[in-house]
Amino acid sequence: MTNRASTQQLVIEGAGCASCVGKIESALRSTSGVESAEMNFADRTVMVSGTAKASELINAVEHAGYNAKLLNNQHAAQVMDDKEAADWAYYKKLLRNTVIALGLGIPLMLYGLFIGEMTVETAAQRIGWLAVGVVTLCVMYFSGKHFYVGAWKSFKNHSANMDTLIALGTGTAWLYSMLVVLVPDALPTMARHIYFEATAMIIGLINLGLALELKARGKTSQAIKRLIGLQAKTAIVIRDDKEVEIHIEQVLENDVVKVKPGQKIPVDGIVVEGHSSIDESMLTGEPIPVEKQVNDEVVAGTLNKSGLFLFKATRIGKDTALAQIIDMVKRAQNSKPPIGRLADVIAAYFVPTVMIIAVVSALAWLNFGPEPAMALAMVSATTVLIIACPCALGLATPMSVMVGIGKAAEAGVLIRNGEALQTASKVTAMILDKTGTITEGSPKVTDVVLINATDEKSVLQLAASLENGSEHPLAEAIVDRAMEENIDLLPIESFEALIGLGVKGQCKGKTLLFGNAKLMAERNIVITGAVENAQALAKEAKTPMYFAIDGELAAIIAVADPIKADAIEAIKRLQSNHLRVIMLTGDNNETAAAVAKKAGIAEYYAQVLPEDKAFKVRELQKQGEVVGMTGDGINDAPALALADVGFAIGTGTDVAIESADITLMRGSLHGLADAIAISKATLKNIKQNLFGAFIYNVAGIPVAAGALYPMLGILLSPVIAGAAMAFSSLTVVSNANRLRLFKAREH
Repeated sequence: MTNRASTQQLVIEGAGCASCVGKIESALRSTSGVESAEMNFADRTVMVSGTAKASELINAVEHAGYNAKLLNNQHAAQVMDDKEAADWAYYKKLLRNTVIALGLGIPLMLYGLFIGEMTVETAAQRIGWLAVGVVTLCVMYFSGKHFYVGAWKSFKNHSANMDTLIALGTGTAWLYSMLVVLVPDALPTMARHIYFEATAMIIGLINLGLALELKARGKTSQAIKRLIGLQAKTAIVIRDDKEVEIHIEQVLENDVVKVKPGQKIPVDGIVVEGHSSIDESMLTGEPIPVEKQVNDEVVAGTLNKSGLFLFKATRIGKDTALAQIIDMVKRAQNSKPPIGRLADVIAAYFVPTVMIIAVVSALAWLNFGPEPAMALAMVSATTVLIIACPCALGLATPMSVMVGIGKAAEAGVLIRNGEALQTASKVTAMILDKTGTITEGSPKVTDVVLINATDEKSVLQLAASLENGSEHPLAEAIVDRAMEENIDLLPIESFEALIGLGVKGQCKGKTLLFGNAKLMAERNIVITGAVENAQALAKEAKTPMYFAIDGELAAIIAVADPIKADAIEAIKRLQSNHLRVIMLTGDNNETAAAVAKKAGIAEYYAQVLPEDKAFKVRELQKQGEVVGMTGDGINDAPALALADVGFAIGTGTDVAIESADITLMRGSLHGLADAIAISKATLKNIKQNLFGAFIYNVAGIPVAAGALYPMLGILLSPVIAGAAMAFSSLTVVSNANRLRLFKAREH
């Protein structure tokens, strides 16, 4: 018996920089049964899909030189609480390390600047500096132990990471200083400079940078926290005719659940008694409460505003829409857009390259530099090692992706992966299905034009009674209208559906005909005076139908699928962003033209079959367009799959997660415009971060190596390099968090 494929999430300990990501992913992917592994360096988690056991995954990570813990099999809220508690403890530890290291480093630096030379000339100075060296070693142990342990683990696994660079840099500075203290005569007088303050300051500043980065990173997961916070902790169920309050995990399928005003709905279900208005805004982004009655669906996490009702649980635990949304957002935040994978590849080669540059720099100073050549070589190599740590490079993409996808989730837009996030920002042509996307998707009676009849209510009664036997969507609209007006339906005799024409039947001795102009012509019913009315209705995107009683035209009843209230404004938003908007529909050309005109769409295609929609996507792609396809995720599936980005119009109760790259949880096309705006803002933010990280390293390494020394006499201090490296990561995190303030739409 084979294990079923599943997705497991691990939290990684000991990952210090972007170069660690590739090693961890590689170790997991090489494990038998693993289909995919994607690590999010920003929150130090990795999502693994496949059949491998958790113990095998943890062993693989440990063999790579890191530690891992499983996040599955726990309650999501508890996982977040545990992670927050662990992060807070680590934050306090980093601050303690900072205080200890800077507590030694700052006084030493001030001494060197204002009091005395940091050199060894006398026996007394040797004893004093030896004591300082021992204290510095203690600081290296208490405040910098994690760097050296990480470097040693990487060394044992024949690799290198940020810890390697820090350990080599600070270790070199300390060893050189101890050499000066213990055997000063072995070095020229000019080279007898002490660098204990550099070791302490670098460790202190990097710990401070990590602490500030950790605090800023905590803000990026707020979207997930809010989604998890939507989950109710308990539920009131009816068992043996008694109300019992139980933990949400004990709710069973088909349990009858009672919800009082002001309570969160604990699981998904169908209302069986009562009615209420439900606030679904946190799930769909739609601010207006939704009225719920018997047989309506309710969703876990939404808020009961007013009424008291009972519902039958249909989806519980990980099967609820909210649980699936949380899982999807987590997966998306762990995924990488193509631009992020490029950064990971570069980071994998970055640390070894930096180590080579440091050695070459030291050799250049030793062979061609002025005196004290050895001291200058040591300073140069140390500064290169410290300034080049690729933390900012590793954080650049995942930080922005986490914030951007979280921001989209808050707006009711579920982005499936990082690739969809990136591609959505490049869409140049947007195909919109008409029914259910631009229009409501549920036809309604819009006009009852009396011709030879005199009473609208009696016409509706007879027409609805006749159409009650039909399964046509337009027939349903007429019956619904009669129900809305509390019109009782009458029994119909001799009902017959006339294919391609309409329907006929007998009611109270009257012969009823309802259908198109062709039906009226076949039955010799005069419609000459009513044709103009019918044509005028058709031009308004309405479907006119003729209703005859006893061989005489009684009325024209028009049915239309109304355009969504905000569709026109949303389409204008898309067009203002230079998107080519195209409408496809299976409707006739006249109706399509009327809807397109009303919606402000110049390019449309009518009488299009599902396979024709896919053909249209391919045709646009051949023209060089990056194509987005928006539909309901079912009959538009071929086109959604073929498009560069598929957008599924869904609702909070029926999320088409598997049918498209991006799901719009509410029916509004503003969600589509919001998704594109957020993706563009996120990609722009990623590019800013990557540019900053690359420029920082590309410009910083030559300066650290001494490129400015021949012209300006400037050689960068290792202390300044440590401060710059620490705060470069903070800059990237802060820039990513700016996305939290982004508004896709101004009102």
